[in-house]
Amino acid sequence: MLTRREFSKTMAASAAGLALSSTAKSYARIVGSNGRISCAVIGLNSRAYAHLSSLQANKNAAAITHVADVDSTILAKYVARTEKATGTAPKPEKDFRKLLELKEIDAITIAAPDHWHTPMAIMGLQAGKNVYVEKPCSQNLHEAELLRMAEKKYGKVITMGNQQRSSPHTIEIINQIHEGVLGRAYYAKAWYTNNRGSIGVGKPVAVPATLDWDLWQGPAPRQVYKDNVHPYNWHWFHVWGTGETLNNGTHEIDVCRWALKADYPNRITSSGGRYHFKDDWEFYDTLNTSFEYDDKLIEWEGRCCNDMPIYNRERGLAVYGTTGTAIIDRDGYEIHDLKGKMVKEYKVPKNGATSSGDLVGADSMTDLHFKNFLDAIKTPGTKLDSQIVDVSKSVEILLMSNIAYDLKRDLKLNAATGAFINDPEATAKRTRKYEKGWEPKV
Repeated sequence: MLTRREFSKTMAASAAGLALSSTAKSYARIVGSNGRISCAVIGLNSRAYAHLSSLQANKNAAAITHVADVDSTILAKYVARTEKATGTAPKPEKDFRKLLELKEIDAITIAAPDHWHTPMAIMGLQAGKNVYVEKPCSQNLHEAELLRMAEKKYGKVITMGNQQRSSPHTIEIINQIHEGVLGRAYYAKAWYTNNRGSIGVGKPVAVPATLDWDLWQGPAPRQVYKDNVHPYNWHWFHVWGTGETLNNGTHEIDVCRWALKADYPNRITSSGGRYHFKDDWEFYDTLNTSFEYDDKLIEWEGRCCNDMPIYNRERGLAVYGTTGTAIIDRDGYEIHDLKGKMVKEYKVPKNGATSSGDLVGADSMTDLHFKNFLDAIKTPGTKLDSQIVDVSKSVEILLMSNIAYDLKRDLKLNAATGAFINDPEATAKRTRKYEKGWEPKV
């Protein structure tokens, strides 16, 4: 089996050639007499079904022609569902690297586990593919830097699945905040709640015959297979996941940064723990984080195992200013004056918002997010709603929140660069150990 390093060598020449072609020429090559963009979906559990739904919603612009997953059962199920939805069965493949070799594929959409996001995205860009990568775009801080470098070097379209950036009502209220509807906005609080159960204590068992466990792990150091990891609970293990803060907090914290026009903070404090259950879950189930700036503050509250809402919402954010407050979620927004009186309200028609317990998350704003991605491929110069150079900072500060939690102390940052100040211990956590031969490189 080819390692990432060996695969990269075989792709280098073709990637270099592709980089010389203009985007317009690339689009002229798109398959099909109707000019649809040929897409391959990779990593086919849960969120991949939102990719299916949104690509089908944009069926005049794109087609799912290929899919890949290391679990043959999951792969077969997705092929069948895609055929039912679109009328055409995509070509299945266990090893996504074989898809990257195919010239007829124009774009890949990545819904694989977090430890795959950056390595797979970089490999896709090197192969001349446009990339839609789910949040979080990176599993560690170094990967976020690599992803920005790769976007610049290979010149293809890449966006992250923080779909609220394409939500019309969110765009509307953020514009209003920037125009002064709350006076000077200086404080944003985001939250996410859920009632996740225990994952128990895993037992080493034989790898299912349907699963390529070695390829599933890919860039991650090799682990013994246990019965409480695949296909979803990998989220709660450090070697593969990023915890609830990145799994869901990425969305709301990104909107907070957007609303306050905030980049890297000066200081990050984070506290919490795994309080509800005693099991293999390696992250917190309860976390409170503060991101402190010179003239503003962002806070995050995450509760995985207690679904008591805030402002009657399981997830959302509030932005506070000198003349009022805005409460924003996927269902709409409210504007309140300083005494708490609601002065404006907007509600999204009930045809697509998702709850915190929905593992798929198919909705109209994801449809629009995919449309924006496809438009950027089709029409050079189209502005991406989610630009990696910006939104990767939302991922970075949340990864820093995890580091602050792990070290049990504050982190001080250079707000201009995002570097830790005189902190070798935190700096050492900017990257991770990779399986030999799988190290992502640009």
